[in-house]
Amino acid sequence: MRRYYAIGHYSLANYIALISGQGPNEATQEDCVSFDDFRMSGAELDADGQAHGIGCVYPKSVPTLPDQLEAAGLSWRAYMEDMGRNPTREPAVCAHAPLDRTDPLIEATARDQYASKHNPFVYFHAIIDDPARCNAHVVNLERLARDLKRLATTPNYVFITPNLCHDGHDAPCIDGEPGGLASIDAFLRRWVPLITAAPAFRRDGLLIITFDESDGAGIDGFSACCAERPVDGARYPPGLAGPGGGLIGAVLLSPFIKPGAVSDVPYNHYSLLRSVESIFRLAPLGFAAAPQLETFGADVFAADAPNPKR
Repeated sequence: MRRYYAIGHYSLANYIALISGQGPNEATQEDCVSFDDFRMSGAELDADGQAHGIGCVYPKSVPTLPDQLEAAGLSWRAYMEDMGRNPTREPAVCAHAPLDRTDPLIEATARDQYASKHNPFVYFHAIIDDPARCNAHVVNLERLARDLKRLATTPNYVFITPNLCHDGHDAPCIDGEPGGLASIDAFLRRWVPLITAAPAFRRDGLLIITFDESDGAGIDGFSACCAERPVDGARYPPGLAGPGGGLIGAVLLSPFIKPGAVSDVPYNHYSLLRSVESIFRLAPLGFAAAPQLETFGADVFAADAPNPKR
């Protein structure tokens, strides 16, 4: 996808959009350096499904894709590289800071390059307030290889976040790796073959590889598509210095995609959420329900994908 866009700057606002359709707010645009409770300024979500207020950890009234999946009898799991690698820093499941405290899990350390700002699932009370649920679904990446071995143990929806080195964020990395594209490539060379060889992927899988945001440089660094709108009353536009998070591109792999196919249809992270929800026969959340938004269509898929309800 050559016209795939992020929806904001910095990282966290994009991650939250991918699983809830919530637009950037002042705190998420700053990567929530303090793990603050979201304080609603109104009693309910607005007509666009947006929560008005300020903060990071959304109340239970804000629905997420995991909530929808479980209600439909579908499974999900989020795999976070390095989470719990240093057990004195954070656990290997559902790792996040204490509420209303400065978040110590923002930057990489020499032993542990997990970052909570790249784990959107811990920013929703509906998930973290149920420790058993969160611990079962938000886990260290090393578990993925085992889960992929059998159809029955592969979740219907999988979310993977590399560490701060293997996602290209840092260059060079704190542990001496080169970072940037070199470390991204090494990460993909390990994990993409494991995913595409898995029984679930061969049956009806779809792998989406993208970035959270652009680097904010050049003409496309703060660009947007798809008539993206800010949350009403937001202090800053989604891209801080522009309407969006910039052109980032995406690569999709699937048995239902013709190899080498290229799409020039404009999409963004809300489009991705809406497309996933469409595949699973779920209603779009938040800004993913915007009437002008496109879902991945014939420009992407060579054949209709079946409802992957296993």
